[in-house]
Amino acid sequence: MVKHNNVIPNGHFKKHWQNYVRTWFNQPARKTRRRNARQAKAVKDFPRPAGKLRPQVHGQTLKYNMKLREGRGFSLEELKAAGIPKKLAPTIGIAVDHRRRNRSLEGLQANVQRLKTFKAKLVVFPRRARKMKAGDSTPEELATATQVQGPVLPIVREKAAVEFVKVTDEMKSFNAYSKLRIERTNKKHLGARLKRAAEAEKEEKKVFLSDNLVESGTTRKKPKLWDNDEENEHKQSMVGCFWKQVLDYFVPLGGQHYHTIVQLNSK
Repeated sequence: MVKHNNVIPNGHFKKHWQNYVRTWFNQPARKTRRRNARQAKAVKDFPRPAGKLRPQVHGQTLKYNMKLREGRGFSLEELKAAGIPKKLAPTIGIAVDHRRRNRSLEGLQANVQRLKTFKAKLVVFPRRARKMKAGDSTPEELATATQVQGPVLPIVREKAAVEFVKVTDEMKSFNAYSKLRIERTNKKHLGARLKRAAEAEKEEKKVFLSDNLVESGTTRKKPKLWDNDEENEHKQSMVGCFWKQVLDYFVPLGGQHYHTIVQLNSK
């Protein structure tokens, strides 16, 4: 029997679906084609590297933000801190992203140091061999220059050092499961326990005040309904008259019980 609100099975299998399945049989050929294209580009750009220098950034979202990867380009603030003009950077193999912003000081300093390291290792060939300009490398550096293979200044992901310790008897006797259960229970009942402690403290204060009153010999006076004594007696007598009328209506005349009730209420 079909349960829940599902789609009613109504399959049509006469559309030659095998002809519309996407295949990936050209994957090996594309791999070879990309490799040949990289080699051709390296020959064409010689002695420049085939790729550009890119910044190191953290991945997006909570899942990947602890990993370092290459970004799109350096920000204008990073180029300014490294002393590289933003129009000169693309001409010497540095990728620039004018939309990127620096959100942390650590990231800014790391990329600035990356730019300075690249600038120190950079060899600039003159446009004309016989006409040298400011910023061009010396002939000795040009003679020993080699083309960079692979990524430019690859990002090195440092691994945290592992510290080894000796296992003690206290570690062996520790029960992590019980500890987690206890802490979870303490967190669950924290509010109720704080409330109970506050109420107990409040009751202790009340008992302390009452004990002080008994020791000092002071007694509480009966509260008055009205400020004036004469008015107070008048109002109480009116209340007694009201109850007398009620009892006269319900109790037969000559009874002895309602007189005592009226007297009690009138006092």
